[in-house]
Amino acid sequence: MSQLRSKILDLVREYYAERHAPVSFDAQKDTVRYAGRVFDEAELVALVDSSLDFWLTEGRFCEAFASKLSDLLGVSNVLLTNSGSSANLLAISALTSHKLKDRRLRPGDEVITVAAGFPSTVAPLVQNRLVPVFVDVNVPTYNVSIEALEQAISPKTRAIFLAHTLGNPFDVDAVLALARQHKLWLIEDNCDALGSKYRGRYTGTFGHLATLSFYPAHHITTGEGGAVVTEDEDLARLVRAFRDWGRDCYCSGGENDTCGKRFTQQFGTLPAGYDHKYVYSEIGYNLKMTEMQAAIGTAQVDKLGGFCQRRRSNFATYSQFLDRYQDALLLPLATDGSDPAWFAYVVSVRPEAPFSRNSLVSYLNRHRIETRNIFAGNMLRQPAFASLDEGTYRVAGSLKNTDFVMNNSFFLGTYPGLSAEMLSVISERFAEFMTSH
Repeated sequence: MSQLRSKILDLVREYYAERHAPVSFDAQKDTVRYAGRVFDEAELVALVDSSLDFWLTEGRFCEAFASKLSDLLGVSNVLLTNSGSSANLLAISALTSHKLKDRRLRPGDEVITVAAGFPSTVAPLVQNRLVPVFVDVNVPTYNVSIEALEQAISPKTRAIFLAHTLGNPFDVDAVLALARQHKLWLIEDNCDALGSKYRGRYTGTFGHLATLSFYPAHHITTGEGGAVVTEDEDLARLVRAFRDWGRDCYCSGGENDTCGKRFTQQFGTLPAGYDHKYVYSEIGYNLKMTEMQAAIGTAQVDKLGGFCQRRRSNFATYSQFLDRYQDALLLPLATDGSDPAWFAYVVSVRPEAPFSRNSLVSYLNRHRIETRNIFAGNMLRQPAFASLDEGTYRVAGSLKNTDFVMNNSFFLGTYPGLSAEMLSVISERFAEFMTSH
């Protein structure tokens, strides 16, 4: 059987070489993508290897993937889930647990976040009947304004939930100081920033909870997938409960009686000794990762260091050829003390420029160079959030910079699949556009 398995995996390697071998870039017809999967035979072999076990839910590959991430980040608990959005939902939901007693988040409690962000950072707040408090960002770091954050804190504020925007860490020192001063939960949305560092330490390791995404555009991919990261054992157990149907039992898949008290406990008005595997202490979900997704992750995480270095190199190349246009374009700035593993390269068109953001991105896209806006722009102008009832959210201060981002900013890819030839094409298209304008 082992010989047959080895033969199958050898054939997979041959298949990869024939089916997925790198092809040359044709500047006359190919599109320069802003993101994409970067993989080799290792991911394909791991995927097929896991499929041969036909252990479809959490198993040895999930355990290995979580362990690798834990070792990389230096944290005790990495809880895999089916997406970064689910990771955000689980992180917020865990903080609403009755087991946290006076520390729990309750309906009506305020959570501060930015208006220039991604919807799945805010959606869990609305879904848990919490009150998102929207504050402005600074440009050109595109991260939270510390002054706005401080002024937004009220007697109802219980948490801060912020993303490291496009891989650029927010001012962790200042945010942590405010969180500690006011005894607030801090949740890091690290979905766009795996591999970024602040003062030499990985982002996603500072807050009470942090989230990761493994969507194909991100730093590593499992197709769909995500994780919640925490050093707090109690929070880890709550996240696991909400992820696994809300059940109180924390046995891994295929295991029984980890606590040694499976049939000896009393829960509410359930019969004494009711099977702990079927006791539900939270209103939960089923948001687990599959084994085959994790198999891909075990190969991808080994490449993270190289991927991040390529992203930094691509970022530097953009800065080099766009520097000459700074009278019309505002280029991104890393937060002091940070070393971003850039998810993207953000460009903002200055108000005094003789062209608009839309005219520039339209030109680039017509010439097969993909761009993206900074997600929702101003969240409160999006149809779903504009329809929120009065009193279910709060705006703290001006959102002037957020509106600037909505109207003037976009980003280009930095992903490791970009070649020197692709970046050269982007440089040429910018030069053509700037010359004509």
